Amino acid sequence: MFCSHCGSEVPNGANNCPRCGAPLSATAKMGDAVNNAAGRAKNAFDQASRSLDSAINDVRQDFTSQGYGMPPTGGALKTDRSLVAYIVLSIITCGIYGYYFLYSMARDVNIACEGDGEQTAGLLAFILLSFVTCGLYAYYWYYKLGNRLCANAPRYQMNFQENGTTVILWCIVGLVLCGIGPYIAMHILIKNTNAICAAYNRVHGF
Repeated sequence: MFCSHCGSEVPNGANNCPRCGAPLSATAKMGDAVNNAAGRAKNAFDQASRSLDSAINDVRQDFTSQGYGMPPTGGALKTDRSLVAYIVLSIITCGIYGYYFLYSMARDVNIACEGDGEQTAGLLAFILLSFVTCGLYAYYWYYKLGNRLCANAPRYQMNFQENGTTVILWCIVGLVLCGIGPYIAMHILIKNTNAICAAYNRVHGF
């Protein structure tokens, strides 16, 4: 607090300026009290924030140590993906929905499989690298996703018979079966992704 008469700093609680002796106004005293209260509130808020951050970190470490990855921040993962919806909506939207479908699948798999040391590439990388490699990267993406789902099944007390190799075989060799091979491969990825996401939701109480 400062004296309104001479501008000198005045100790808290003083009634008169120690330099010029001028009485301190009630407004100045009130402002000083407000500033002190605001300072105490800020300190309390900062301490509470640090405590909350510490608690969140403890929870995250607990989930990670149990093999379930990071705790959820956006709610339940989608578990009702359908091959029929994927095909029909992709046709209706001229392929746009198909890209959204892959984006959504990659996002949920990255959440459910957090902590396994892998990262399923997102939509931008999928599109660009598939374009650069004349579509070969798309097969690699499917292969990696199939292997990742298979590898993470045991952490949720499940076992998938199909892995990335199965998916690739259906994508490539299945082309001779009237072109249905890639759809069977996608069905495998959808089925296993739904199962992983459902298990993740159960673990986290969704």
